Amino acid sequence: QVQLVESGGGLVQAGGSLRLSCAASGRTFSNYVMGWFRQVPGKEREFVAAIDWNDGRSYTANSVKGRFTISRDNAKNTVYLQMNSLKPEDTAVYYCAASPSYYSGSYPRRRYDYWGQGTQVTVSS
Repeated sequence: QVQLVESGGGLVQAGGSLRLSCAASGRTFSNYVMGWFRQVPGKEREFVAAIDWNDGRSYTANSVKGRFTISRDNAKNTVYLQMNSLKPEDTAVYYCAASPSYYSGSYPRRRYDYWGQGTQVTVSS
């Protein structure tokens, strides 16, 4: 059974940093694209960043480029989202998701089959 478990969320002041983790289990993820999304109540889910587990190619949304970095640790089967220079508008529930590499579509638009339960990030001004 595939499981994606996020951790690392919390309350931080504007300008601070957090690192989110997504621990993946239940199958081999070397042929998956792993993504981070976020959602604020009443708004659509927003793509944040994604990385190809096999070759490490990544893509980051313009809204967080230069502040957020996605990475993965193959040995730990874990994907990370390092978030620096956080802003109040970054407040959201952050979700980890997995998409088979053979699916078509760009990282933000491809279909993601597996999702974690989410972790809350709150940035105070």
